[in-house]
Amino acid sequence: MRKAITFIGCASLLALVILAGACHKKRVAQLPPIEPAGPAPGPPPAPTCTLTAEPTSVEAGHAVVLSWTSQNATDFELQPGLGKQQAQGSTSVTPQESTTYTFVASGPGGRTGCTARVTIAAAAPPPPSAVREENVLDAFKSQVKDAYFDTDKANLRADAQQALAADAAFFKAHPDIKFTIEGHCDERGSEEYNLGLGDRRAAVAKNYVVALGISADRISTISYGKDRPVCKENDESCWWKNRRAHPAVKGEEGAQPGGL
Repeated sequence: MRKAITFIGCASLLALVILAGACHKKRVAQLPPIEPAGPAPGPPPAPTCTLTAEPTSVEAGHAVVLSWTSQNATDFELQPGLGKQQAQGSTSVTPQESTTYTFVASGPGGRTGCTARVTIAAAAPPPPSAVREENVLDAFKSQVKDAYFDTDKANLRADAQQALAADAAFFKAHPDIKFTIEGHCDERGSEEYNLGLGDRRAAVAKNYVVALGISADRISTISYGKDRPVCKENDESCWWKNRRAHPAVKGEEGAQPGGL
């Protein structure tokens, strides 16, 4: 009986040893490793912009094109006076005075601005040729004289020769001028006759200044007969003023063909 109990006790002890070994070999489940957290998100990027003007200098009232671009912004404004805009674009302005234009871009990352300066230049002076023509025309009006004729005549009197000689000196001093010599008559006689007489007076005056050294290709002639009197009284005090050869240039009041 004692042997049986001893055997049972040994068997029980062996079972406990085996069970303890089995428990000892069983692995405990491990949790996955915790990965380190990434860096914290930084602040949003700051807005950027560009603004250009083309051209940068104009006369008052002339057009200028403003062009702009921007990044990292959600709100856009163009000043002075142009208001809300898109992120990029262009517009035409006509400043009356020198102006600095400002483009402001705002967004989560802040606010920034960029500028473009437009300068109003003084009006350009007239070209030298225009000034020269105006001055020459003034000189012409004060210096060039008519040649006068006797009734029904086309030959040059002494005073007419003197007037044309002075005219030739003026035209020599201004070699770029091309001019017309007009032939005029008083009111007496037929239209047809006076046109012919006026033509002869213009021709003799032209030939005289050509003989004094003025190139013939600078001179044209025309006859107005009695159609353009400078005086309209019906007596000799007016008639003599209308019997004339009149040099004319373009721009002179009442002038016909010919020009500077």
